[in-house]
Amino acid sequence: MRIMIDANVIYSAILFPNSHISKIVESIKENHTLVISDYIIDEIDLVFQEKCADKYIEMKTALNNLADEIFEMTNIESEVYPAIRDIDDLPVLAGAIQSNVDILVTGDKDFDDLKIESPRILKPRQYADEFMT
Repeated sequence: MRIMIDANVIYSAILFPNSHISKIVESIKENHTLVISDYIIDEIDLVFQEKCADKYIEMKTALNNLADEIFEMTNIESEVYPAIRDIDDLPVLAGAIQSNVDILVTGDKDFDDLKIESPRILKPRQYADEFMT
């Protein structure tokens, strides 16, 4: 399966390498094709520069070894995609749809009310319950 992981999950996995979230990311990497969009990479980069500059090199190394595929975003026309509560999350949704992933794993609550067939949107816990038992 092709799975995209949102920035918030990757951020947590890098900051807390022994956490349950980190184990979920490892499971995805080992068992599926892990796709990350260039938008998500830029988002992670910005957050680490602003909040965790001391871990920036560690983050870059982790990101370089993480993705099986980096998806380059194209133009995003909001009217083409399902409405999402936080418009700032539209590039994540658009990237998941454009890259044709099967699952988007995100901890972002703005995806909770989104009703779409593909990709499936799972919280990290839902991924673990379904694929790591």
